[in-house]
Amino acid sequence: MTSQGSTPGRLPGAFASQSPSSFTEFLSAHSPNMLPSNRELPSVAPAGEHFPHGTTIVTVTFPGGVVMGGDRRATAGNIIAQRDIEKVFRADEYSAIAIAGTAGIGIEVVRLFQVELEHYEKMEGRTLSLEGKANRLATMVRGNLGMALQGLVVVPLFAGYDEERDAGRIFSYDAAGGRYEEHEFYSIGSGSVFARGSMKKLFRSDLSEEDAVLVAINALYDAADDDSATGGPDLTRRIFPVVSAITADGYRRLSDEAVGAHVESMVESRMRTPGGPPAPLR
Repeated sequence: MTSQGSTPGRLPGAFASQSPSSFTEFLSAHSPNMLPSNRELPSVAPAGEHFPHGTTIVTVTFPGGVVMGGDRRATAGNIIAQRDIEKVFRADEYSAIAIAGTAGIGIEVVRLFQVELEHYEKMEGRTLSLEGKANRLATMVRGNLGMALQGLVVVPLFAGYDEERDAGRIFSYDAAGGRYEEHEFYSIGSGSVFARGSMKKLFRSDLSEEDAVLVAINALYDAADDDSATGGPDLTRRIFPVVSAITADGYRRLSDEAVGAHVESMVESRMRTPGGPPAPLR
């Protein structure tokens, strides 16, 4: 690739000069057409329901960290487009990002955000604060507003371990890039109302990490029980929710075997109590 003022066989001068700490800003200046927000929009709004959509994401805090989980179903209208899609991703060593909405654009936003954080760390020699990461993500979501107005909406959920507070924190967003800090637990996606009701019932301020995982898994199960776009655990195909924990030790995705063991125990108990564990009345 050559450009004006560059020597054939060498990278353009922009790559050798002092770059901004934001990869998105660098890309906007050098190759703006590569950003999702700069794509040419169709003159007619696309039939958004025909594109695969990711659905329910949950996150739960516990002393010293946060757990994030997502179901595995993607839908296109009334069709199950994919049974084992992944919607929860590692953002960097101490944070996670998950997406609900148009799956293809959402995954592209996730990848760009991952590069954004890595680029900042390489250029500045340090990591962004958790709030700084949340603010960068808000700017990226705001850049997708044109697509959102065409029906291709992407809404992320961001969570991580705050080293200064020694605590897990949660940030939600709207389609226009508004950023909001949530407390204790939160959910997004089509089954979020049912998941949030489940977490409200089960949440305690003194949850252990394992208990927070169980709260997340139960919330996803309850969401699938009432929302057709949310996929419940598939014991036959061994497809279980993606669950990750972020603590002072960093980001860790739980293995399918570990999540499967929790799911099977939960399903067995639901055979006796279909409504799930009761909330403590004290």
